[in-house]
Amino acid sequence: MEVTVKTALLIIDVQKAIDHPKWGIRNNLDAERKIAELLSHWRHKKWPVVHIKHSSKELTSPYREGQPLHDFKEEVFPEIGEKIIEKSTNNAFVGTELDTYLKSLSIEHLAVVGVLTQHSVDCTARMAASLGYHVSVISDATAATGVTDCRGTSWSADDVHHITLVHIGADYASICTSAEVISNR
Repeated sequence: MEVTVKTALLIIDVQKAIDHPKWGIRNNLDAERKIAELLSHWRHKKWPVVHIKHSSKELTSPYREGQPLHDFKEEVFPEIGEKIIEKSTNNAFVGTELDTYLKSLSIEHLAVVGVLTQHSVDCTARMAASLGYHVSVISDATAATGVTDCRGTSWSADDVHHITLVHIGADYASICTSAEVISNR
């Protein structure tokens, strides 16, 4: 991934709510550290950073505004001047100002990190590509949870993560690691 000033780091849903037991076991417990490294790199370069904050409308969701786990995790807490966009769906573009904001900065490329790989990361990356952005999903700065399919077969968080990345990478985004991104610029 070639990173330029026209590339924004998009941090999706990295809030304390992701640690709630209702989500089950997730893979890539090192994702927050990798995101923090990327965030530090972006801040050092003074490149644009956008924090996506999920504000669920579901009464029992740990992501609901006013719940104790709604806040950003400390590792990625926004600094003054960094854009925060709240969403209430799994797609950071739906019902938000994200596209308008990115266009106002002439952003052409998005480096996407966050949780969950199979939910908001996937949906947002696909929509970004459909809107004409060049998208890179940073594989070691995202994380998934396990799922059980309609046949009753259980898939581990690691399997879900990698299968989702394969699908995103097939048509919508390049898949790379945080080290590849940082070493490129």
